[in-house]
Amino acid sequence: MSAVQQPDARLAKDRIRGEQVRALMRNCPIGVVAASLVAIMLSVTLEGRAETSLLFVRYWSLFVIVGMAAHLLLCFVYWRTQPADSTWRLWIGAFTLIAFLEGLSWCLGAVWLDRSDDMLQVVVVVLASAGVAAGGIIVFGPYMPTYLLFFVPAIAPHLVVAIRNPYPFQTTLVSLIAMFLIFVPLTAWRFNVQFVEGLRLRFANLDLAEDLRRQKDVAEQASRAKSSFLAAASHDLRQPIHALSLFIGALRSRKMDGEARRLVDRIDGSVSAMDDLFASLLDISKLDAGGIEAQHEAVEIGPLIERLCRDHAGEAAAKGIALRYANASATVLSDPFLLERILRNLLSNAVRYTSAGGVLVGIRSRRDQVCVEVWDTGCGIAPEQQDRIFDEFYQVGNPERDRSRGLGLGLAIVRRVAAIIDVPLSFSSRVGRGSVFRLLLPRTTLLPARPDAGVRHGHDRRNALIFVVDDEVAIQHGMASLLESWGHRAIVAGSGDEMLAHARQCAEPPDLIICDYRLRGAETGTVVVARLVDHFGLAIPAMLITGDTAPDRINEARASGHVLLTKPVSNSKLRAAIGNLMRAKPGTR
Repeated sequence: MSAVQQPDARLAKDRIRGEQVRALMRNCPIGVVAASLVAIMLSVTLEGRAETSLLFVRYWSLFVIVGMAAHLLLCFVYWRTQPADSTWRLWIGAFTLIAFLEGLSWCLGAVWLDRSDDMLQVVVVVLASAGVAAGGIIVFGPYMPTYLLFFVPAIAPHLVVAIRNPYPFQTTLVSLIAMFLIFVPLTAWRFNVQFVEGLRLRFANLDLAEDLRRQKDVAEQASRAKSSFLAAASHDLRQPIHALSLFIGALRSRKMDGEARRLVDRIDGSVSAMDDLFASLLDISKLDAGGIEAQHEAVEIGPLIERLCRDHAGEAAAKGIALRYANASATVLSDPFLLERILRNLLSNAVRYTSAGGVLVGIRSRRDQVCVEVWDTGCGIAPEQQDRIFDEFYQVGNPERDRSRGLGLGLAIVRRVAAIIDVPLSFSSRVGRGSVFRLLLPRTTLLPARPDAGVRHGHDRRNALIFVVDDEVAIQHGMASLLESWGHRAIVAGSGDEMLAHARQCAEPPDLIICDYRLRGAETGTVVVARLVDHFGLAIPAMLITGDTAPDRINEARASGHVLLTKPVSNSKLRAAIGNLMRAKPGTR
């Protein structure tokens, strides 16, 4: 333990001493130049007086100037070399030696200039010496030994001379010099203590800031590692789940008895639960990694709330609770998709945790703001639990982790999304009475965007030729079985080269390309689609499917301009996406 502490203590001492040296070198030029000017002025003043030796005055002034030059040269060399703190002994030793010689020069001045019967000259010399010695606190005070070695030789001789010479008011003069010798070093000592203590606090704060920076870096690295691990793990886990979903979809088209169909429904329910979990984890990962940016526009809040309540009406009716909403017309400025995600999660939570009474979505319009409130008469949240409800996987009253009551990620997503769209989120709750969550949205006078009236709707086209590229054999078989059960023709491959080989033998271009985004050998779906488009020389609609959760990968896939779905893809979502691409394809056969 001591072997570890000793280097740390030595390092801390070197840092403080190094900073003391820098303070001496920083303050020195002004101080020694001022002291030299005082000496020169004193010499000029006393040069013509009969009691003073002209030769001594000139040599004394020269000696003071030489000391000043030595100090300035030392400072110049120090700032040019920028030495390490560990060399402080060398620099502080040289500095202190010069300071001691300067003190001796003022000592000579006291011995010779005070030897006069002229009380006025004595007082002027003592005042000049005292002023220089007092001013030396700022220059030499950062290191106490340096100051004492300057101060004592500069002032103590004045006391000796005053005691030995019968000056007028001798007792007063001796007393004043003695008090000066006592109290000025005490003042310098207090200055030095405060200076060193300030250095310790400063370095402690710097160490604390550095430690916080390191901890922040560690936390950020841990967050990135978590996102990378989640991306890699979820990609590998999503593959078999996605294949399982495809097989379930293909199985539903087969003839089965009632018991077999119930088993398929249960399997499908389990797959859907895993799909919900992965979707929520994907959202958490993207939100933590900054992979989502808000796109604000005008949003009609009334129709949005009406649609969300209609979506949850069946669940509320099954539980026997009322679901009401305020039919108010107000337009707010927000991201429509992220705002819908917040309100959907809040409404879903309210319905899930309310077993009697009802749920109300209210709107309070203000001059420049709209307050949306989701009220419920559920179990409520105890005060000691209210700080944790926005944590991941935390659920009130569900210690057994019953998945039918949700995953515990809804409010965690709500908090993150609210921060992204810069919407204040608050809530209040009473146990046994229910809860209310509030969103404060900015009102706008902008007109909301209207859906494109030219979008065509119709039945899904059958007998389409679809190319499927995926490096998982199970997904290839599952996708082929599912597409064929929907009346399409499927050609499957595990890589771009393999699909190009099939394409060369194909008499017609595909109607659609479905490709996994991340393939083996660093091949990506965008590259495969581009190669197939170049081969046929036609614009072919394409869909990318990915199991990655890494925001960079998702952004890369989205930048391609193709439809992007995240594994595991539900059969209904996949069929809808295929139908939309088929309807949008120009020149459909």
